[in-house]
Amino acid sequence: MALKSSACVLRLNTLRRAARLLSTHTRPETVQNGKTADFPGAKAPYVNEIKFLNENSYDPIPIYRVLDNNGEVIDNREEPNIDKETLVKMYKNMVQLNQMDKILYESQRQGRISFYMTNYGEEGIHMGSAAALAPQDLVFAQYRELGVLLYRGLTVTDIVNQCFGNCEDAGQGRQMPVHYTSKPYNLVTISSPLATQMPQAVGAAYAFKRTPNNDRVVICYFGEGAASEGDAHAAFNFAATLDCPVILLCRNNGYAISTPSREQYRGDGIAARGPALGINTLRVDGTDTLAVYNAVAQARQLTLTENKPVLIEAMSYRVGHHSTSDDSTAYRSVEEIEKWTKDENPVQKFKLYLERKGLWDADSDKSQQKEARDIVVKTMQEAEKKKRPHWREMLEDVYCEMPPRIQKQMQQMEDHLKKYNEHYPLNQHQSD
Repeated sequence: MALKSSACVLRLNTLRRAARLLSTHTRPETVQNGKTADFPGAKAPYVNEIKFLNENSYDPIPIYRVLDNNGEVIDNREEPNIDKETLVKMYKNMVQLNQMDKILYESQRQGRISFYMTNYGEEGIHMGSAAALAPQDLVFAQYRELGVLLYRGLTVTDIVNQCFGNCEDAGQGRQMPVHYTSKPYNLVTISSPLATQMPQAVGAAYAFKRTPNNDRVVICYFGEGAASEGDAHAAFNFAATLDCPVILLCRNNGYAISTPSREQYRGDGIAARGPALGINTLRVDGTDTLAVYNAVAQARQLTLTENKPVLIEAMSYRVGHHSTSDDSTAYRSVEEIEKWTKDENPVQKFKLYLERKGLWDADSDKSQQKEARDIVVKTMQEAEKKKRPHWREMLEDVYCEMPPRIQKQMQQMEDHLKKYNEHYPLNQHQSD
């Protein structure tokens, strides 16, 4: 059976068309004698010759986009109907994200916080996907989705407090920086180990599916490096076989820390794994905010209506270092970074789009840049003055009922501090 390749053009109309567009892989001609096998494990035509298939046996999955590099809409039929206030909000959050990245990265270099990860080059993925979700949807982020959190309502104060680990940090200092959480905004706490959030996200989606009149989906963000973990493969199969309402969004930014994608996997990227497992799949230009919005909006509709998972591979480039523990110039050229900063800048592309629509101008941009920077600087100065959490937070608020072994450790710590309190900076922590 032959499936003709289709242009990956996303239209917000019928679910039938969406399902067709979300699975765009083409297959080689295999029918020879008209006979089809009907095994329990596969239904496929018989052939009379051996032919091993590889990534070259298929057309590459195309990349869907709406905007060109100058911020112009390529096909007016694909321009999403987003109100002006939302478009401006998306761009303002991009500006805020960039200012936070710049200042918090520098603060780590000054020794004011211990760690940070920037989001340069992936702002379009953040804002496009976040704007397409509903507030009740559950978000499982990895650690490079700060823009999603900003859009959903996490404040600069919330974020800075977490990076400084002070007494107003929602995690009470238990996590290293950039491991955000927010129950009110349906943001599951970020953890460091790669891909652990993926089977958790699918499990949460399965629980939603079993809920009467469910109006929630789960979105799970992960990188192409995380997709090499065993948890990722388990999550894909779990989602497909149990028909879970989950959007699996891979931000393929070209590098897993210092490992380029060419060394991370073989074949046609991460998207190629979706059709093989029976998952509706789409590859999208991650530097194009509107394309990501269309993709996630349509995926959410399909996922919620049909209780089917969707895999989206958003192609982008990690402009910044992997983290403050990394120097990316050791494994890639400065020229490569500059090319992507100039030619495929999602913030610049989206700004040009807004300017063409008359929603933004140079004065507005200058004012917004200053306002965003001032907010971060002021918030940082305030965060540094706040006390650290009480030492008991290390042991409390983990179990519903504290088990005896933790109670014993608590008492041992109490006794220790009474005896040696002069050796500890307890004045820097909240007291009883």
